[in-house]
Amino acid sequence: MNRNIVVAAIMILAVSASLQSCSSEAGASPDTNTASEPVAVASYTPSAEWNAYWYQGVAEVNSYKVSQGRYTMSHEGTCVNIFVTEDFSKEKLVKLNDAGRAGADRLPILKLNQSLKFNTGIYPYSVMMSAFQPVDRNNYPHAVKVTNTVQEWCGMAYMQAKMSGTQVGIEQFSYFEGEQDQSYAFDGTFMEDELWTTIRLFPDELPQGEMLVVPGTTFLRFSHKPVRPYTAKISVSKADGVRVLKIEYPELSRDMEISFEDVFPYKILGWEEDYLGFNGEKLHTEAKLDKTIMIDYWNKHNNDERSLRKDLGLPEDWQ
Repeated sequence: MNRNIVVAAIMILAVSASLQSCSSEAGASPDTNTASEPVAVASYTPSAEWNAYWYQGVAEVNSYKVSQGRYTMSHEGTCVNIFVTEDFSKEKLVKLNDAGRAGADRLPILKLNQSLKFNTGIYPYSVMMSAFQPVDRNNYPHAVKVTNTVQEWCGMAYMQAKMSGTQVGIEQFSYFEGEQDQSYAFDGTFMEDELWTTIRLFPDELPQGEMLVVPGTTFLRFSHKPVRPYTAKISVSKADGVRVLKIEYPELSRDMEISFEDVFPYKILGWEEDYLGFNGEKLHTEAKLDKTIMIDYWNKHNNDERSLRKDLGLPEDWQ
């Protein structure tokens, strides 16, 4: 057969396949995966109860009274967990500017912003961890992104993890020598930080047993432990209307417990953490739920709206 005819035939087949792929993607549900992560099963459909709670146009904002272990002792502070649904870009893993025009790139997620504030002596700590977990667990069994940033008077650090299935890619930027501008890639693991959103989305499907887990990013920043998966034992217990998720890391001498409601919407009631400080002494962190409000906080930015912070038990004039 003439070589030019063969080449032409191959090109026609390639174009035909491309058009079919584009057509399938354009007609797919907005909750399906991209071509790089093929859909294995039908998209997960949340219950009417879940949709009514999480798609009412507001965020669930929870404040906690915290005793945070740091250095050689515990320090009083506050933490705010903000849970809200958003539309993410599958390709870029950022919030979409215009979800209505995103088409198949739209990925509905539940976002957690966890904002921790406390003072150590003269200087303050400001920590934020964010987890972004798709609502479609059938095709996205894990969060797709986790970020963490820590600011204090010595400097700042930033960590970002992007996940695809059981593959985790992490970038770290720090003012400490030996930690700056580093990248990591791991397989067969997931981020501990996604358990906060899994509790709110799929509490009956929390992982249990012994497995490899990348520890909480705030712990990794505070402890300066190597960023990698560690063997963890995860269990869930239940008593008196409360479930407790426990994570144990024998190698790190660290235990973490998260308490949450046994019924929808599975509100997080508090947490406790024990780990060793730099001098080998045991440090203890404890947080207890103080207030919860449902509010469109992004529209409350005027000076006369600072009083809303009182509804959360937070200081009105400082963070």
